[in-house]
Order: sequence, then structure tokens, then C-alpha cells
Amino acid sequence: MSVRRLAEIQPESFAFAPATLKAAKRWMENFPAGRQASAVIAILWLVQKQEGWVCEPAIRAVAELLGMPVIRVLEIATFYTMFMLEPVGATALVQVCGTTPCQLRGAEALLAVCKAKLGPRDHVSADGKFTWQEVECMGACANAPMAAINDYYYEDLTPESFEKLLDDFAAGKKPKPGSAIGRQGSAPQGGPIALTDPALYDGSRAKPFAIPNLPAKEKA
Repeated sequence: MSVRRLAEIQPESFAFAPATLKAAKRWMENFPAGRQASAVIAILWLVQKQEGWVCEPAIRAVAELLGMPVIRVLEIATFYTMFMLEPVGATALVQVCGTTPCQLRGAEALLAVCKAKLGPRDHVSADGKFTWQEVECMGACANAPMAAINDYYYEDLTPESFEKLLDDFAAGKKPKPGSAIGRQGSAPQGGPIALTDPALYDGSRAKPFAIPNLPAKEKA
């Protein structure tokens, strides 16, 4: 496992936005008294949604809110790779899957697009809009290659469609997530090839079922 450390440059302070604090308290209410620490992952995620990353003052604020030792919150923030420990691009965090199924389907070309358009991995791009990473499997192997951008999956990508996707984000657009080729879920490319008859689902083939008369219970 790689060592994950907090950013060298940290803000002087952190404050929960009202909406973030309200959501955090709602999470805390899901657990019995004395067990509010169980909400720590959810609240760290709320912090990241507010700031884009998790800073050291935020870790202290979460620890204080939950009545936890700071070191326990630090352990969690540095263990889970879902938490960004350094500032990220203001527009999009791009995570390209580089695991075998995606690699076999062209992930290397997507990584090359990131390098050419956004600069070095794990750094904020020159325009301040993007940060990109190569990550392990995100469970969309049937629709490889794919990338997660912010909260959503973009699948069945080509270098051309991926480049356009990044351009749309840079222009302030909100591209629709999902398959770039219009695939339905994880169905075969081109559409489903089995169980395609609509009559299978409209009830017309259902046969009436008579409940048999059960024998009366014998008297003891």
C-alpha cells in the first residue's frame, strides 16, 4: 500500500458550511448515543464535497464534532484513497481506470489524452480546472474503457470522445454520464440479444394458477 500524507501547504482554518454541518448532524443522528464516530467516513466525504479535498484543519474539525481523537480521523482520511489529501482542480477530478479490462480496451490512450491536455498526474492543471489520476478497477469492466469524473462514470470511451468530454467540462458544461456509445446499462454493444420479445413482460403469456384445495387439518 502506498504511503498517503497530508499536503505540505495547509489552510489556516476550516469551517463547515451551514448545509454541510446540517448534513453532518443528520448523519450523526443515524447512530445511537455514544456511537457518532460511526459517521466519520460520511462526514469526511461531506467535507470533501465542500472543499474539493480534505485538509488538516478539517480533520481536526471533524474530530471535534464527533468527539474523536484527531489521530483516529487522520488514520481514516489517509487510509481511504477516496479522500483527496491535496487540492484538486476546481472543475473536475478525473480518475481513469487503468486495470486490465480497461487497459485491453484502450485505457492507455485515455491516459495519454490526460497527459497531453491536463499535464502531470496528481497535480492541478495549469488552468486550475482539472486534476487527473490513474486508479484501480471501478467495477465498470463491461463498458471499458471508462473514467470517473467527479461523481459520475463515463464509459465506452475513445480518445476522441474522451477529449471532447474534457473540453465540455472545461467550457462549463455538464456532460451526461454513462456510455459514450449509447449502450443500455451493461448490455452487449448494439443492444440486448436475449429476452427481447415484449410479450415476455406484458403478462399476456401468464397462465392462471389455481390454488389447490388443501385437506382439512385432521382432528387430534
